[in-house]
Amino acid sequence: MTTRSPRRSALTLTGVALGGALVLAAPLAASAHVHVHAEGAAAGATSRLDFSFSHGCDGSPTTALVFDVPEGVANVTPVVDGVWKISRVLGDDGTPTQVTYTALTPIEDGLAASASFDALFSSDVGDTDIAFPVTQRCEVGETAWAQVAEDGQDPEELESPAPVVAVAAASAAGTSEHGDGHGAAEAAPEAEAAASAPVATWLGGGALVLGAAALVVALLNRRRV
Repeated sequence: MTTRSPRRSALTLTGVALGGALVLAAPLAASAHVHVHAEGAAAGATSRLDFSFSHGCDGSPTTALVFDVPEGVANVTPVVDGVWKISRVLGDDGTPTQVTYTALTPIEDGLAASASFDALFSSDVGDTDIAFPVTQRCEVGETAWAQVAEDGQDPEELESPAPVVAVAAASAAGTSEHGDGHGAAEAAPEAEAAASAPVATWLGGGALVLGAAALVVALLNRRRV
């Protein structure tokens, strides 16, 4: 009859646990924010911004998202869908200064949802990052995703970071302040779109590989005893 030493058993269990923890940790950490996807965002052009989340306020269902339109954005046009009731606060020039998306049905914690609008970036904000503060209101409590990293500060250190859009310089061909922004989107390199993919995807993939490797090592150790 073969027996397993306590030390060998402990190492095997540690390897399996470490692999599982790595697989789970990256997606869970990355999901605790409001993310933004902006393909081809450029100065002087309009870009579709998609804001997504998959969490509530400490588990409480989400009832609304309130966006404050930042400086450097000349206009926003909310995208209508069947999830939200949309309301706007207009400035003296008739353009929105705040947009509120109220959920027709509260969105449970752990369900993914998104809200979108078309943003017209001013012509003088090329090669800058623009933060879009958003308040997530829930049945119980709310979270203001409005923190912006200072120079030299790691954004990962922020507890409630605002979604940030990297705005490229205006296209050499030029775009219209009243255009639809397709020219800038077509001119943007495919590599830029790829670079905007969530870091969580890469972290999750790497963690999965490490977890699988740990499991293989554990199984081999078990066969040798």
